Amino acid sequence: MAKHTFEVTSDNFQAEVLDSALPVLVDFGADWCPPCKMIAPLVDEIAQKYAGQLRVGDLDSDAHPDVIMAFGVMGLPTLILFQNGQPVQRIVGFQPREVIEAKILPYLQAVNA
Repeated sequence: MAKHTFEVTSDNFQAEVLDSALPVLVDFGADWCPPCKMIAPLVDEIAQKYAGQLRVGDLDSDAHPDVIMAFGVMGLPTLILFQNGQPVQRIVGFQPREVIEAKILPYLQAVNA
């Protein structure tokens, strides 16, 4: 299965997330986190479904603790939607795809209105 997300790191966070013209959904997760593994395929489906309207990145929380601290991520998985360089939506813990989509869709419609 092709992966539709991109890797987010401390080094590329500014360019890939904060400076993005499109909204960016960042999946803060870790290899050791079972709910992170459960949500990953849903996040990838969202990336594929909304390609062109939304960029979706994965951030390894263990490898980039500075980004975790900067955005106050306390639990994994955490999804944060960034628009115009600002966090506009936060989803903590495993959620069904429908719940995630319902929270991000208003921001996508605003972009394409």
